[in-house]
Amino acid sequence: MDKTNASRIIIALDVQTKEEGLSLVSRLKDARTFKVGLELFTAEGPTLFRKLRALRKDIFLDLKLHDIPNTVAGAVRSAFKLGVQMMTIHTSGGREMMAKAAEAARSAAEAGKGPKPVLLGVTVLTSLKGADLEEVGMGADVASQVLRLAGLAKAAGLDGVVCSPQEIEVLRKEYGRELLIVTPGIRPLWAAAQDQKRIMTPAEAVAKGADYLVIGRPITGAPSPNEAFLRIVEELDQSRP
Repeated sequence: MDKTNASRIIIALDVQTKEEGLSLVSRLKDARTFKVGLELFTAEGPTLFRKLRALRKDIFLDLKLHDIPNTVAGAVRSAFKLGVQMMTIHTSGGREMMAKAAEAARSAAEAGKGPKPVLLGVTVLTSLKGADLEEVGMGADVASQVLRLAGLAKAAGLDGVVCSPQEIEVLRKEYGRELLIVTPGIRPLWAAAQDQKRIMTPAEAVAKGADYLVIGRPITGAPSPNEAFLRIVEELDQSRP
């Protein structure tokens, strides 16, 4: 997957039906990659994927898989058959779970049935703060937890991680360019923060080292989603040194 500024942006289809999702996709002719999360996938499943593939769109399946290793590996194989380009796995599921998933992706690709999907380890959700981590028995230092989990993801053979913008720099310092970084919690200056607590503008996130930006409501909730998308691409283009 290339990384022009337009291709860096992953559109979050946080809607309830394939009709809503496909309506947004039709209005975002310049966007390439669309994120399908739990709500939409549970409602529509593979039917939506066939439609997206017919429209020549890339699919980022964001189910944050977390189960026993063999089950997660099986889910990765199933996603591969659906034509998924990127997908997420919860790093807290442990090294063995992630390693099994990585091996499943490699084996499927080596069988000659398509390119290997990019596997991303979810570290700490952008909706969580230090106090939230303490409540579930983790340390309150978000950055330390993200570093620890990213290290596990790398050791297990995942391609990259999902983290909030605030952890980009510490990850780049520790791992250089060895891991892709996909960043939700992105809001242009002209958009409200809404429920994301650890946010950053698109230009700031890319300058710190993000490879891909997941953006939803600032684009999908705009009167003209494609114009909002292109406005963010222009901001990224203008921010280049």
